[in-house]
Amino acid sequence: MFCISITSFGQTQAVQGVVTSEGEPVPGALVLVKGTQRGTVTDIDGNYSINAAAGEILVVSFVGYTTREVTVVGGQTTINVTLNLSTSDLSEVVVVGYGSQIKKEVTGAIQSVSGKDLQDMPVSSVAQKLQGRLAGVQINQTTGKPGQGMNVRIRGQLSVSGGSQPLYVVDGFPISGDINAINPDEIQDITVLKDAASTSLYGSRAANGVVLITTKKGAKGMTNVNLNVYTGFQQVPEQGRLEMMNAEEFAQFKNEYYTDAGQPVPEAFQNPSEYRDKNNDWYDAMLQTAPITSYNLTITSNKERVNTAVIAGVFDQKGVVVNSDYKRFSLRLNTDYAVSDKVSIGVNVAPNYVVDNTPRTDGTRGTGILFNALHTWPVMPIYDESGELTYFNRFPANTGNIFAYPNWVRSAEEITNETKEFNILANTYAEWKPVKGLSFKTTFNTEIRNSNYFWFNPSTATASINVAIPTVAVSIREDYQDISWLNENIVTYDKSVNNHSFQILGGFSNQRYRSDRTRIQADTYADDRLPTIQGALNINRGGTNNGVNEWTLTSVFSRLTYNYKGKYLLTGSIRGDGSSRFGSENRWGVFPSVSAGWVLSDEEFMSAGSTISFTKLRASYGVTGNNNIGNYTQYALVNNTINAAFGEAVVPGAAVTSLSNNNLGWETTAQFDLGLDLGFWDDRVSFVYDFYTKNTTNLLYAVQIPQESGFSNFNDNIGEIKFWGHEFAVNAIAVNTSNFRWNVNANISFNRNEVISLADGIDRVYGSYHITQVGQPFGQFYGMVKEGNYMNAEDLANSPIIPGRSTVGSIKLKDVNGDGVITYGGDNDDRAIIGNPFPDFVYGLVNTFTFKNWDASITASGSEGNQLYMRHLYSTANLDGVFNMVAKAADRFRSPEDPGEGIFGTTVGGGNVTGVERDWNNSNFVWDANYFTIRNITIGYSFKNLGKSVKSARVYASGQNMWVFTPYWGGSNPEVSMQNDGNGDGGNLSPGVDLSAYPVPRTITIGANITF
Repeated sequence: MFCISITSFGQTQAVQGVVTSEGEPVPGALVLVKGTQRGTVTDIDGNYSINAAAGEILVVSFVGYTTREVTVVGGQTTINVTLNLSTSDLSEVVVVGYGSQIKKEVTGAIQSVSGKDLQDMPVSSVAQKLQGRLAGVQINQTTGKPGQGMNVRIRGQLSVSGGSQPLYVVDGFPISGDINAINPDEIQDITVLKDAASTSLYGSRAANGVVLITTKKGAKGMTNVNLNVYTGFQQVPEQGRLEMMNAEEFAQFKNEYYTDAGQPVPEAFQNPSEYRDKNNDWYDAMLQTAPITSYNLTITSNKERVNTAVIAGVFDQKGVVVNSDYKRFSLRLNTDYAVSDKVSIGVNVAPNYVVDNTPRTDGTRGTGILFNALHTWPVMPIYDESGELTYFNRFPANTGNIFAYPNWVRSAEEITNETKEFNILANTYAEWKPVKGLSFKTTFNTEIRNSNYFWFNPSTATASINVAIPTVAVSIREDYQDISWLNENIVTYDKSVNNHSFQILGGFSNQRYRSDRTRIQADTYADDRLPTIQGALNINRGGTNNGVNEWTLTSVFSRLTYNYKGKYLLTGSIRGDGSSRFGSENRWGVFPSVSAGWVLSDEEFMSAGSTISFTKLRASYGVTGNNNIGNYTQYALVNNTINAAFGEAVVPGAAVTSLSNNNLGWETTAQFDLGLDLGFWDDRVSFVYDFYTKNTTNLLYAVQIPQESGFSNFNDNIGEIKFWGHEFAVNAIAVNTSNFRWNVNANISFNRNEVISLADGIDRVYGSYHITQVGQPFGQFYGMVKEGNYMNAEDLANSPIIPGRSTVGSIKLKDVNGDGVITYGGDNDDRAIIGNPFPDFVYGLVNTFTFKNWDASITASGSEGNQLYMRHLYSTANLDGVFNMVAKAADRFRSPEDPGEGIFGTTVGGGNVTGVERDWNNSNFVWDANYFTIRNITIGYSFKNLGKSVKSARVYASGQNMWVFTPYWGGSNPEVSMQNDGNGDGGNLSPGVDLSAYPVPRTITIGANITF
């Protein structure tokens, strides 16, 4: 039991009692004598003792419960208090930028999630735990690679080249990367800042929103030791996998291919039934059932003047693709020490070590072995007659196969693709409060990352099609040393005069970042068992290099928060940032904001007995910036590896490779937000609505310039994009009895965007499969419009055709410009927008239940109206038959009497005809990818009355990614988005491309959470 302070107040006496809820003790409840500083905290059994005089009022409170006030009667020495579960969270304190506020008084668009609500989900990243929980925040898992693949986008924000990921702030420190390496068990709570009024205090990095993460601290007066352990397994469900032809079906396809072409059928395919039950499923051979385990030990203590939290974690996730795994060893020490009533200091140190060993699974056939496995003929053996993995597979030459395939299972097992990272995130602060309401705080923050990457391709394996074994052994070593430090100095003054309350904040910060990179590529090894640099016969100079990247950011900022009677609310802020990333004439950016709120429910004209228990109107306007353009883009860069000829001599030289731009400046986003917060039936049901509109201007982009200049592009600020949207969130306690409680949280968001302008003389930007065009949404799918197939000779004669290529049964494309000829590109281009990767709306649903000692939760999320570009159809539906085919290709056009399902055309005509269907971007690649996913189901049981040594214990079972309901047939993950090389999610200009990425597994775990 911890006593905050005890001071005589009249004739006091010792009052003691027990604080309970639903018959169980409430440890950590705060008991205060109203109007004084006298207070105490209940112990593990809910007991308290405090000095109070007759007539004084005891205020008993605890987060999640309704506050009780009890008057002390003369001579009364025992007062037991029962707390009821609260139906309102308006009095909760939420973290905002550089401080905290009572939720009722917040004027910006923010949303908070407690770490307690995110427990029991067997995932490596906290972003996975947030899926479906936040209105206006779309979180897609673009790949199932362990420890990777999360794409977070707040309010649909995007840029041409400036990135779309939000800024992550951990314990006040804006980190330089993402949060994948952070142990989710370290997190106390998360706040997402969505509108400019909330984010503008972070200035130049806040255009994509801000995610504030607070790590664990100790509860007042208590020492707790918590052990959280779970273990389980992961599998790729059969449901949703891309259905490819089996060996018999593929042989049948090849048989029909030659028959339809009037050619002799090769002997290997004359009797397809001989392959029955002899299928070689190369994709399935790459998969395995994989274990997952997690151990987390948390020790917290908050007694006397010291508040300490220690969190140690071990996370080990084997991948569902063979020879892939992810390990993280983490430690966090958070300590706050009150030197005196006026001075406090604190230190947070969080080192972690990550080992990521994952084959190059994603991308096209030059890099992605999963993509390659889909394409490999199922008639080719995975194992030889002795049961060993084959090395190289080539079918008999007379089958017309032009490709040879290595063994992809061997490739996964023998090619090393490993990254080892050691990271440290550290914060230290000192705070001085010389007088009441005034504080000075200085912080120093450091982020250090050392990354060692090693890739080794032995002579016995390859990731490429048609590369003979043995091949040339190659190694790549890449080392990064990153360090970022930040110093912030903040002064805050709080003052209340009668019914007026205000806070003034001012600060200065300076941040510096440096990254050193070294890459060495070597090849031609005498022995695969010695993949050292010395063991290579050749150092590849083109693949060997090193470099340094640096940037600095200097900032000043200020905020004024004011309220009158807690119902008229006003906040204004301004930040000025100077960045080394911009030109010398335009380095400083200024980012102001203002927001206001009105708590109508506190007005007298709002009836006390009304169904509506809380009403608040909010409005905000602000400007934020984006400086994510990389480094040195404002300078004229020089390449010093270019040789020059003087007479007959070749001498080293250098040449300018890009133009400078001293005026290169900030990409800015101006945003207006209008919000409404409602509570019904004593806040048992709460409703939040936000409408926003924002314009991003001065887009950072490499603009094409005339080649007469000697250069191809010029980094500049161009154009404008408009965003707008609606967000709805509802939280309701549907049932609340002494034994049963059911809470429902639902949200839905509608985000839209339109390109208003680009550079002078440029109205569109092309991607491989996309177009960004003025007057249209960003990154739309672009290509030919498929109208079916030419069903017969009459249809062919009466329709626009591709001269020399169209035939009966081939793909029929729309003559968009009406000139009677189908043309791909050029002046008579018939391409058009053929789909949209962005959804009409996204939504989430969380149900939580408690029944006596049992609890359960179901988390789901979905997306509606979005589409995917099924890029793998380029080859998995290659009608030349050089690869294995999707099963749907069996029902293709074969004759006017047998036109098939209408998806795929004829094979007759070879590459001249089928190449059109395969090579020309067209709407046959674009498919609906709306989905509804059951993200998590958890059932738990809590044990009570376990004695003094065990405060609480809970066991649970959990299922992650249980079911995905979607019409998308191209693979198991309708959230997929990737680049051709498998690195990244496709970016803002090219989202929603499916190249058969690493599958997202279904995970089943059991666990225990014990507090001592």
